[in-house]
Amino acid sequence: MTPPVPIHARIEEIASEIVRLQGELDREIFKRRDALGWRLHEGFVEFEHGVVMEHRRLRRSAAAFVASAPPATVLTSPVIYSLILPLALIDLWASAYQAVCFRAYRLPRVRRRDYLVFDREALAYLNWIERLNCWFCEYANGVAAYVREIASRTEQYWCPIKHALKVTSPHRRYQDFVEYGDAEGYRDRLSRLRAALRTEPSTTGIGN
Repeated sequence: MTPPVPIHARIEEIASEIVRLQGELDREIFKRRDALGWRLHEGFVEFEHGVVMEHRRLRRSAAAFVASAPPATVLTSPVIYSLILPLALIDLWASAYQAVCFRAYRLPRVRRRDYLVFDREALAYLNWIERLNCWFCEYANGVAAYVREIASRTEQYWCPIKHALKVTSPHRRYQDFVEYGDAEGYRDRLSRLRAALRTEPSTTGIGN
């Protein structure tokens, strides 16, 4: 009879499969880029000849865009954009937090520029209102990802324990945490998880 695979080993096996599938997905995305006629060169988007002209032809004017928008969209837009204030505050506060505390813990700091990505302004088929909307979403989601990475490193340092209840979309570090209720494992692995965190590169943000 074949002995059962240890739970932790099985989790690592599944995590490795996820990494493999992510690589396969990235390759398919690169193929899609070629089909749409653009590529990245030294961090900048470059379109094939003629693509930009076609994009400009398909752009709707800002006036037409507003005229076609539902009244509720126009009325609620000030509420949406008011979020820029708390977002900017948490962006600033999280940056100050890791600058002080991560240095004290000897942890690698999260590079903000790897999470806040602004590149949709290169799309000529967007009018200025659509570009403004894109900028807001890029900033809001970038700040959320940036703060989440700071929080996940903090959790790995202070409390790397899985929850008893199901967590929706846990951060990428969560699967390496100690199982809920494993007292011996917690004492044994806490120092190792902290040491592993200290030896990480300065960032593990999104790729191109």
